[in-house]
This record gives sequence, C-alpha cells and structure tokens, in this order.
Amino acid sequence: MDSSKSINLNKAVTFIDLFAGIGGFHLALHELGGKCVYVSEWDKTARKTYTENFKNINPELFNLDLFKGDITKKENQICIPENVDILCAGFPCQPFSQAGLKMGFNETRGTLFFEIAKIIKQKKPKAFFLENVRHLLKHDNGKTFNIILKVLENDLNYKVYYKVVKASDCGLPTLRPRLFIVGFRSDIKHKMDFKFSDKVPLKYTMSEIFKKKCNRDIGYTIRVGGRGSGIKDRRNWDSYEVAGEIRRISSNEAKKMMGFPDDFKFPVTEFQALKQLGNSVAVDAVKMTAKQILIILNKG
Repeated sequence: MDSSKSINLNKAVTFIDLFAGIGGFHLALHELGGKCVYVSEWDKTARKTYTENFKNINPELFNLDLFKGDITKKENQICIPENVDILCAGFPCQPFSQAGLKMGFNETRGTLFFEIAKIIKQKKPKAFFLENVRHLLKHDNGKTFNIILKVLENDLNYKVYYKVVKASDCGLPTLRPRLFIVGFRSDIKHKMDFKFSDKVPLKYTMSEIFKKKCNRDIGYTIRVGGRGSGIKDRRNWDSYEVAGEIRRISSNEAKKMMGFPDDFKFPVTEFQALKQLGNSVAVDAVKMTAKQILIILNKG
C-alpha cells in the first residue's frame, strides 16, 4: 500500500535552499506544497536564472531580501528563519568527485559541509536533505563520509539515511547517479519509518526528447567538463546519434532530461545554461525522495 495516499502532503512545510544553484530543490518541494523561506547561492549567473524562474512563484523571498549570496558570511547566516522544517543543500561536489582532484576536506570547498553542520546545529530543522556525487562514499577510503556521518549522527543527533539514487530510476532519461543523504531530528516520532522510493518507469525516452529515433533510451549524465568531446570520446555526454546523424544536445533538451518544465527559462548563454544544468539536481529524483520525507513529517 502506498502510504502517501493516507498522508496530507499539502500540509505546509517550510524549507531552506542552500547552495541552491538554479533551484532544483525549490522546484521539487514547491510542487509538493512546500514553502521556501530562505535561499543562498553565490554564483552570479545561477542567481540570475534562479531569480528569473522563482520571482513570481515565491515573491516573498525577493521582497524580504531572503535570497542571499555567500552562505559562509555571518550576515547571510543570521537571516535564516527559525523553526524551519527541512534544510536542503546540494553542497559543492568538486572536492569529492572523480573528475576533480579528490582533495576533500583539504580543499576549501570541501569544508563547506561544516557550514551546513553549523546551520543545522543552530537552527535544528526537523529534517535535512543533502546531495552530492556518489564518489563521496568512497573518498579517502570512506574516511571522508565517515566524518560526515559522525557529525550528523553523533554531534548533531540526527537519524541518517543515505543512498545512491539514479535519475533514470526516478523516471528521467539520464543516468545521473547522486548520493542523497536524509536526516531526521532525534525527536521526530516516525523517523524510523523512512525509506527511499522504489524505482519507477521512464516518463519518456531520449527519442521522445529529440522527437526522432535516438541510439539511446537513457541519456548520458550532463556534466560541466568534456563538452564537445565527440561521440566516440569516452568523455562524451552531449553528442547522440539521432535519426542516423550526430547531434549535440541543446539546453532545452537537457532541461527536460533533468525534469525541469518546458517553461523554465535560462536568461544566460547556451554555454552557461548547459553548465548550470550540469551542476543541478535532477528534479524528479529530488521530488520522489522529498515526498518520502514529507510523509514522515506529516505523520507527526
């Protein structure tokens, strides 16, 4: 039995969106009835895209000056509201990714996890939902992730669940495996009932996205590097064989792969749009996991 059928998922929950990028978390939780009460994103072009798409959906964020930049600055942290239900954060993955130098906490961006931990300690949200690259599990022979778990479970006293979730298992035609880390505050009654969603069929294939026969049903993971490598290159992610011809994917096609709606706008260059999508979360994957979090919170 699908327990969501007996749960009011539209019960208002509040969330904050840290390292927000272009708003994948915001979009997913908004569609589930959540209300975003604070955002932090430092990148200027990402902020431009975020503003373009959310200023009408959630005008209070902008009218009340709750769309902040660098989260490490004290003046930006003190604006975070109290009594928030869920803290969302796709914290920077470059220090942990296989494509990077794998320096982890030895690199400045790697320590941004501790900024999240500090905010969790101060604001004590009922739950958190963190996202990173799957390689974080194995970084430094697992030592990095063990530190993260220790902080979240022992120091902050949250019950933690984690899983590598593929966007292709959540209905989207892109592989994009990402590590999802979910935690519930120790006093949340039904936290032990949490489980990640089961796999669902594809909503559409790459042939449906291209509107012509494609050589792949499930597309490559959209990335920041390796663009234009060519279809025979092992780094290729943006070239496909479509109706017998080689075709490079556009941002309009890529955003559909990632679960963004057709009316989602990119007021930036095509290069920047693809880069932003390469740094984004897959909306449907986030939405499916967020729904499971809401089921637990609404049981209370």
